[in-house]
Amino acid sequence: MESKEINLHAIHYATGEPVSICLEQGMIRSIEPIKSETRGTSELAIVAPGLVDLQINGYAGHDFNHMPYADKLVGEVIRKLWQEGVTSCFPTVITNSDQAIQEALEFIAFACRQDAAADQGIAGIHLEGPFISAHDGARGAHDLKYVKPPDWELFTRWQEASGGRIRIVTLSPEWPDSAKFIAKCTESGVTVSIGHTSATPEQICEAVEAGARMSTHLGNGAHLMMPRHPNYIWEQLAQDRLWSSVIADGFHLPDQVLKVVFKVKGAQAMLVSDAVSLSGLPAGAYTTHIGGSVVLTPEGKLHLAEDENLLAGSAHMLLQGIEHVTNRGLADLAEAWDMASVRPSSCMKLPSSSGLTPGAPADLVLFRRAGSRIRLERTFKSGKEVFVREDLLSNFSS
Repeated sequence: MESKEINLHAIHYATGEPVSICLEQGMIRSIEPIKSETRGTSELAIVAPGLVDLQINGYAGHDFNHMPYADKLVGEVIRKLWQEGVTSCFPTVITNSDQAIQEALEFIAFACRQDAAADQGIAGIHLEGPFISAHDGARGAHDLKYVKPPDWELFTRWQEASGGRIRIVTLSPEWPDSAKFIAKCTESGVTVSIGHTSATPEQICEAVEAGARMSTHLGNGAHLMMPRHPNYIWEQLAQDRLWSSVIADGFHLPDQVLKVVFKVKGAQAMLVSDAVSLSGLPAGAYTTHIGGSVVLTPEGKLHLAEDENLLAGSAHMLLQGIEHVTNRGLADLAEAWDMASVRPSSCMKLPSSSGLTPGAPADLVLFRRAGSRIRLERTFKSGKEVFVREDLLSNFSS
């Protein structure tokens, strides 16, 4: 997907200054300040690193957890995510039967071998379960009959099926011998994330010592009632070596919780979408293979049809998470954008962690603020323009 030389003039998302960016051979060759009088800054879009989603279950009607996959499902999702500014993602395979998980991993691996867009857009696979808590509440919507303790032999078989693409494993360290499993994952280059857990603070400490580095959607996949302190949320917040991902859609976590996570975790706070297949679809009533009858509201809240207070997953993408965080005054634009781009890249040690710097991958987006909304205009992946908003097509030539 390498491209010819492309030159862009835009406003830098972090500095607010006009810059000239040269893209060549899939990389950012140079980024230089330009005099504002050279071109009116009011007409320039904002340039920022491409978004990186560490947890996405599906999009626009396509589901990574509903077998069998349609032939071109994976590539179609990656291409549709470009329209949302997502240049790298981690398709998330959740708790299921051993065979169903293996089939999903094999299909994603096959798609990466057959489709260049899938191969470049997928930075790894996120295996969320089945090594999670069996307790109601902590387990969330994961099917109890498939929950099991960590099994290294089984995981090795799945990793082989994925072609070595499993990069994140979400588990609960409450299971006996979890630390040994975590240490093996860490040694093999797999990031272990704590989530859907009923673990004690002591078990979480042991997991961190063994190599766990992340918390999956902290504050969700949790009991409705738990001890004031100590508990597994406080312990994960207090662990300096844990990065924390959160769903900032305005429904999964109150703003007060987001504010605390951002303050405590600082540069280790990240946004994820955890989006399900109904994300990107019109508001309305739907039937899903996990939640049954659900309703997607015009505001983007996805809830069970029989009870609007029970969420049925996330239907907001990272752009909407950034909008929520900035509109509620929880972070400025640059910090919120970094939570959804540079920080996830840094956590996973991706080349895109360099952001907008010479020598970094040319994964970037151009957008404008329209009141409380972010309007994406163009997306570049490896220096190639892979999305341009339809009404702007006639205005651009590269």
